[in-house]
Parts: sequence; C-alpha cells; structure tokens
Amino acid sequence: MRLPGAMRLVRFRGAAGGEARLGLEEAAGGSVVDLSVAEPALPRSMRAFLESGQHGLAAAQRALESGRQRLPRDSVRLLAPVGDPEKVICVGLNYRDHCLEQNAKVPKEPIIFNKFPSAIIGPFDDIVHPEESSEVDWEVELAAVIGKKGRHIEESSAMEHVVGFTVANDVSARDWQLRNGRQWLLGKTFDTFCPLGPALVTKDAVADVHNLSIRCSVNGRPMQDSSTSHLIFRLPQLIAWVSRFVTLVPGDILLTGTPAGVGFFRKPPVFLKRGDEVRCEIEELGAICNKVV
Repeated sequence: MRLPGAMRLVRFRGAAGGEARLGLEEAAGGSVVDLSVAEPALPRSMRAFLESGQHGLAAAQRALESGRQRLPRDSVRLLAPVGDPEKVICVGLNYRDHCLEQNAKVPKEPIIFNKFPSAIIGPFDDIVHPEESSEVDWEVELAAVIGKKGRHIEESSAMEHVVGFTVANDVSARDWQLRNGRQWLLGKTFDTFCPLGPALVTKDAVADVHNLSIRCSVNGRPMQDSSTSHLIFRLPQLIAWVSRFVTLVPGDILLTGTPAGVGFFRKPPVFLKRGDEVRCEIEELGAICNKVV
C-alpha cells in the first residue's frame, strides 16, 4: 500500500523527443503519469517544481491518485530526475570498506568535493569515455535531493530538508583524480560522469535510507555489493556539515560516497572501456544502466 506522500518523481521525453516533462512512475519500472499534462500549471523543471514546496508535491499527489494521463513505459525516455541543480556535492571516503581497500584512515570529518551539473546524464544514457583518460572507474552512490532551503542546519532537523533519494554513479577518471596533479574536480566532472535516476523517490516511500542494499556490476560481473548501513557519516551529519559552509537549496544533489569494489583498487586494477555496460542499483530506489562509448 502506498503511503501518503510516497512518490517516484521523474523527468522524461516522449518517444518522438520534444520538451522535457515532469512525471510520476506508478511503480518502479511501471507506467508514467504525465504530470505536465495532468497539472499544467506546474513548472517543467524539477528544480523549479521542488522550489514550489508542498504546493507542488500536493498537485503531484492529486495527479497520481486521479488514475489519468498514464503513458506506457516504452513510450517515454527517462531523463535525470534533476537536470539543473545549483550544486552537485560529493562525499569522499564515506564507507569503511572503501577506506580499507585503499589503506586510508577513516576520516574524522566529511571529505567534500563536487561535480559540475554539466556532468549529469540520464539513467540509461551513454557515458562518454574521454580521450584524456585511460583509467575511468565506477562508483555506485546513494544521492539525496534537497527540497527545503537551509543554512547552519541542525542534525536533528536535517532530514526535513531532504525531499527524496535517487541512484548515482560517481564516474571517476583516476589518472586525473589521483595523479596528474591530483585534480579531484577535473577527474570527477568530465561531461557524462554523473548518471542519475531512474526516479526521485520521495523519503516517505523509503522505509530506512540507512539500511538499503547498494550494488554495481560491469557487464554483468558484480563489482560492489554493500549496504548504506555502512556509511561513516549519515545524511543528518552530512547535511549539517555541508550547510555550515554553503546554503542548501531545493534541487541540490548530495552524493554520499561509495562502498568497496571500485576498479582502481583491484589487483590488478580494472577500468571501464568502450562497450562496457555499468549497472548501479539501490534497494527501493531502482537501477540505472549506462553504456560506455
């Protein structure tokens, strides 16, 4: 039974292309409610939709309950749930097993870096392997999406600022991140290095975001298999920490770190090549699958 307020928000285009529209998945992988037709007064940008707060969410709930404006899944192409965030904030070394696989100390405070929004692609779009790198790697991550503006947020109220969650792949060029001057930003933010999706799952739909299985496979071979229960810094801590430095606004995306199993620390190392297919999946949120070209 669907809880009140539990939704799977998506952005999509029709099979013939056209303007991006907002929608709702009836269920994971199910038909899509065309929210832009059902509630035409709503904005078509997810960021603007989230800025409308409870008004927008209530309108989406009405559309979901109406039973109208359904589109077959095979007639739509899903886009990244949030395509135009102000910020994409990332956390490094936030799983103990990921620290162990590289002989790194468990951090005492969150390690923060970022990607540019231009790195974002949809859940089934292609990852472009850049000519500038020969060490492209995968990182499945839980991403939280901010729904309420805040600065100096207390841990006790931090989750009030989160609207929901989605699946991310923090694609990384290790030769730029860890060598070549240790260019963390450049190594993380090549175009197409941030697949997101398939849906923005509102927090009411997730029983316990800190107890979800999280997995990644390459060409069907399991590479990462863990649980968000192993996060070192959980979402309330991360939101409180980041908001000490920057104002969080609706649509901001927070990637929370990756577990062990990345390619760089395998023996021997394994890197993505053109033709590979990377699947990232988180329990209750869904799966994204991106081909490397």
